[in-house]
Amino acid sequence: MVQATAFLLVLFLALGAHGLSVKKCSLTGRWVNDLGSNMTIRTVNANGDFSGSYHTAVTATSNEIKLSPLQGSLQKGPNQKGQPTFGFTVNWSFSDAITVFTGQCFVDDDGKEVLKTMWLLRSHMENIKNDWKATRTGTNVFTRLQSQE
Repeated sequence: MVQATAFLLVLFLALGAHGLSVKKCSLTGRWVNDLGSNMTIRTVNANGDFSGSYHTAVTATSNEIKLSPLQGSLQKGPNQKGQPTFGFTVNWSFSDAITVFTGQCFVDDDGKEVLKTMWLLRSHMENIKNDWKATRTGTNVFTRLQSQE
Protein backbone atom coordinates (compact mmCIF):
# COMPACT_ATOMS: atom_id res chain seq x y z
CA MET A 1 0.00 0.00 0.00
CA VAL A 2 2.82 2.41 0.88
CA GLN A 3 4.56 1.60 -2.44
CA ALA A 4 1.36 2.24 -4.40
CA THR A 5 0.82 5.57 -2.62
CA ALA A 6 4.41 6.66 -3.32
CA PHE A 7 4.04 5.61 -6.98
CA LEU A 8 0.77 7.54 -7.34
CA LEU A 9 2.33 10.62 -5.70
CA VAL A 10 5.31 10.55 -8.09
CA LEU A 11 2.97 10.01 -11.06
CA PHE A 12 0.73 12.89 -9.98
CA LEU A 13 3.71 15.24 -9.55
CA ALA A 14 5.13 14.27 -12.95
CA LEU A 15 1.82 14.80 -14.72
CA GLY A 16 1.15 18.03 -12.84
CA ALA A 17 4.59 19.43 -13.65
CA HIS A 18 4.05 18.61 -17.32
CA GLY A 19 0.89 20.71 -17.28
CA LEU A 20 2.71 23.76 -15.93
CA SER A 21 3.82 26.11 -18.66
CA VAL A 22 6.95 28.21 -18.49
CA LYS A 23 6.04 31.89 -18.62
CA LYS A 24 7.29 33.51 -21.78
CA CYS A 25 8.68 37.02 -21.73
CA SER A 26 6.83 39.51 -23.95
CA LEU A 27 8.31 42.85 -25.08
CA THR A 28 4.91 44.41 -25.74
CA GLY A 29 3.86 46.98 -23.16
CA ARG A 30 5.20 49.76 -20.97
CA TRP A 31 8.61 49.60 -19.29
CA VAL A 32 10.71 51.74 -16.92
CA ASN A 33 14.47 51.44 -16.48
CA ASP A 34 16.81 51.87 -13.53
CA LEU A 35 17.30 55.59 -14.40
CA GLY A 36 13.57 56.36 -14.62
CA SER A 37 13.26 56.41 -18.43
CA ASN A 38 9.97 55.10 -19.87
CA MET A 39 9.50 53.02 -22.98
CA THR A 40 6.41 51.70 -24.74
CA ILE A 41 6.65 48.83 -27.23
CA ARG A 42 3.65 48.23 -29.44
CA THR A 43 2.72 44.88 -30.95
CA VAL A 44 5.53 42.68 -32.25
CA ASN A 45 4.57 41.46 -35.74
CA ALA A 46 5.02 37.94 -37.15
CA ASN A 47 8.51 38.83 -38.44
CA GLY A 48 9.57 40.07 -35.00
CA ASP A 49 9.54 43.76 -35.98
CA PHE A 50 8.18 46.33 -33.53
CA SER A 51 7.96 50.06 -32.94
CA GLY A 52 7.24 52.27 -30.00
CA SER A 53 8.33 55.34 -28.11
CA TYR A 54 10.99 56.23 -25.57
CA HIS A 55 10.96 59.06 -23.03
CA THR A 56 14.38 59.39 -21.45
CA ALA A 57 14.90 60.70 -17.93
CA VAL A 58 18.57 61.57 -18.62
CA THR A 59 20.37 63.54 -21.31
CA ALA A 60 23.72 65.16 -22.01
CA THR A 61 22.09 68.09 -23.82
CA SER A 62 20.40 71.18 -22.45
CA ASN A 63 17.53 70.75 -24.95
CA GLU A 64 14.03 70.00 -23.70
CA ILE A 65 13.53 66.22 -23.54
CA LYS A 66 10.87 65.02 -25.97
CA LEU A 67 9.25 61.66 -26.66
CA SER A 68 11.35 59.83 -29.27
CA PRO A 69 10.46 57.01 -31.69
CA LEU A 70 12.00 53.56 -31.51
CA GLN A 71 12.20 50.74 -34.06
CA GLY A 72 13.31 47.22 -33.26
CA SER A 73 13.45 43.55 -33.99
CA LEU A 74 12.88 40.49 -31.82
CA GLN A 75 14.76 37.28 -32.63
CA LYS A 76 12.28 34.94 -34.33
CA GLY A 77 12.46 31.55 -35.97
CA PRO A 78 12.93 27.92 -35.01
CA ASN A 79 15.52 28.74 -32.34
CA GLN A 80 13.38 31.36 -30.57
CA LYS A 81 12.88 30.53 -26.92
CA GLY A 82 10.63 31.94 -24.20
CA GLN A 83 13.22 34.53 -23.13
CA PRO A 84 14.07 36.14 -26.48
CA THR A 85 16.87 38.43 -27.59
CA PHE A 86 16.08 41.74 -29.29
CA GLY A 87 17.50 45.03 -30.48
CA PHE A 88 16.09 48.49 -31.11
CA THR A 89 17.17 51.97 -32.16
CA VAL A 90 16.01 55.24 -30.60
CA ASN A 91 16.18 58.26 -32.90
CA TRP A 92 16.24 61.12 -30.40
CA SER A 93 13.72 63.84 -31.29
CA PHE A 94 15.54 66.54 -29.33
CA SER A 95 19.22 66.03 -30.18
CA ASP A 96 21.58 65.01 -32.96
CA ALA A 97 22.26 61.59 -31.42
CA ILE A 98 21.00 58.05 -31.94
CA THR A 99 21.13 55.07 -29.57
CA VAL A 100 21.05 51.35 -30.29
CA PHE A 101 20.04 48.88 -27.59
CA THR A 102 20.49 45.13 -27.55
CA GLY A 103 19.27 42.80 -24.86
CA GLN A 104 17.28 39.87 -23.67
CA CYS A 105 13.84 39.56 -22.10
CA PHE A 106 13.95 37.39 -18.95
CA VAL A 107 11.37 36.03 -16.54
CA ASP A 108 12.92 36.10 -13.06
CA ASP A 109 12.38 33.59 -10.24
CA ASP A 110 9.35 35.60 -9.04
CA GLY A 111 7.71 35.44 -12.49
CA LYS A 112 8.42 39.11 -13.28
CA GLU A 113 9.62 40.17 -16.71
CA VAL A 114 12.94 42.01 -16.91
CA LEU A 115 14.77 43.46 -19.91
CA LYS A 116 18.56 43.38 -19.54
CA THR A 117 20.10 45.74 -22.10
CA MET A 118 23.35 47.26 -23.28
CA TRP A 119 23.45 50.41 -25.41
CA LEU A 120 25.67 52.55 -27.64
CA LEU A 121 24.84 56.24 -28.02
CA ARG A 122 26.41 58.03 -30.99
CA SER A 123 26.50 61.84 -30.91
CA HIS A 124 27.17 64.06 -33.90
CA MET A 125 30.68 65.58 -34.05
CA GLU A 126 31.63 68.58 -36.19
CA ASN A 127 34.96 67.04 -37.24
CA ILE A 128 36.87 63.76 -37.19
CA LYS A 129 39.31 65.05 -34.54
CA ASN A 130 36.49 64.85 -31.98
CA ASP A 131 35.35 61.39 -33.04
CA TRP A 132 36.98 59.89 -29.95
CA LYS A 133 34.25 61.37 -27.74
CA ALA A 134 31.28 60.62 -30.00
CA THR A 135 30.23 57.22 -28.63
CA ARG A 136 29.06 56.34 -25.11
CA THR A 137 28.12 52.93 -23.77
CA GLY A 138 26.08 51.69 -20.87
CA THR A 139 23.62 49.17 -19.52
CA ASN A 140 20.04 49.43 -18.33
CA VAL A 141 17.58 47.09 -16.65
CA PHE A 142 13.91 47.60 -17.51
CA THR A 143 10.94 46.34 -15.51
CA ARG A 144 7.36 46.26 -16.64
CA LEU A 145 5.22 49.24 -15.61
CA GLN A 146 1.99 48.07 -14.04
CA SER A 147 -1.14 49.73 -15.39
CA GLN A 148 -2.76 52.38 -13.19
CA GLU A 149 -6.30 50.95 -13.45
